[in-house]
Amino acid sequence: MRDALTGCATSTLTDTFIGSLSAREIRFLLHDWQIWARDDQLPPPAARGGGPWTTWLLLGGRGSGKTRAGAEWVRGVALGRAPFAQRPAGRIALVADTLDDARAVMVEGVSGLMRIHAPDERPRFHKARHEVEWPNGARARLFSASDPDSLRGPQFDAAWCDELAKWPRAENAWDMLQFGLRLGERPRQVVTTTPRPIPLLKRLLADPKTAVTRAATSANAANLAPAFLEAIIDRYRGTRLGRQELDGEVIEDRSDSLWQRDAIEGARVTSPPPLSRVVVAVDPPVTSGQGADACGIIAAGRGADGRAYVLADATIQGARPTVWAGAAARLYDSLEADCIVAEVNQGGELVADVLAQVAPHAAIRKVRAGRGKYARAEPVAALYERGLVSHAGVFPALEDEMCVFGPDGLEHGSPDRVDALVWALSDLMLDTSKPPRLRSF
Repeated sequence: MRDALTGCATSTLTDTFIGSLSAREIRFLLHDWQIWARDDQLPPPAARGGGPWTTWLLLGGRGSGKTRAGAEWVRGVALGRAPFAQRPAGRIALVADTLDDARAVMVEGVSGLMRIHAPDERPRFHKARHEVEWPNGARARLFSASDPDSLRGPQFDAAWCDELAKWPRAENAWDMLQFGLRLGERPRQVVTTTPRPIPLLKRLLADPKTAVTRAATSANAANLAPAFLEAIIDRYRGTRLGRQELDGEVIEDRSDSLWQRDAIEGARVTSPPPLSRVVVAVDPPVTSGQGADACGIIAAGRGADGRAYVLADATIQGARPTVWAGAAARLYDSLEADCIVAEVNQGGELVADVLAQVAPHAAIRKVRAGRGKYARAEPVAALYERGLVSHAGVFPALEDEMCVFGPDGLEHGSPDRVDALVWALSDLMLDTSKPPRLRSF
């Protein structure tokens, strides 16, 4: 390949250019994000309404580079560099689902703040204070969206919100953040998330003060493992799940689905009341390994109020029987559950035998499916319609599967999480012969 102006080989020009640079200039070049970033990873010039933006919403597929874009924006505003900011922002909020997520992804992750700076500008991370501090005095504090009240009081010039679509108390956390975003001439925030059609995300998309960029997983292919691209992208390309998780599209629920997201959101709670009974349901796969169905593992409990509460989703993909049985056993122990409900249609006695080997102390109830998946799910969906089921927390993968499960099943794959959910809630709410035992969580 030759340069269009000089006719020289491009590699020769590159080598000549790099050879002319000092070590300091090379370090600057390596850390100049505007050189390496794609257009969708740089701040948009204006909001969708035409004026300056208050919120930059970066919707991206898994591995699309959205975390790097968010970290580079925070770096830019902390150091006061154009086009990110005209002057340094003194106080920045870093908000994730949990403090562990904020630390592991936003700060210490492979694309986090501690990895992207040049040595002379690298900040310090004060783990005990949950705070990142730059040499110029700028500070970024970590917050958990699961604890919205922690955002009361502090004030900020800027904020970075990561994976907002899976925040358990998204509305409350977002509102508290907005009250604190009041320093500087133009407080702004960046949201990096794989989209789900939650009400808050829809409102942000409709807000004229929001700027929106989108990035598909494939746009970052050069930085992803070929095995990931082959196994994941090829498998899910074109499906509803793939359009959401890989292309970064906001996919609405199916109109003929047994569950609707608004109803799930409306009944959600942060923690369950005292529970009289807890079960772990297992929908085992026929095979294991790459390309195999997942093993659905869902825990739920029945409250003293007579309602059911979904407690956990420990579904595992492509695992051997001893591995998924171990995951079910650990969940059983952690919740002090009353029994493991296991479907034995496919594996017969082998399923119960594997569970008994891994968890000999657990009570195991074997169940067989006598009807199709949709018919089995209808009575459980009716429990939701009657307001008898709440999700104690947010379970994005389970809820996404529920809201695209129609009469013809899923568009792609088996509804493993839904199957396990149906077994758990059927045992708790459609069979009331079990003795109660109160327990607080």
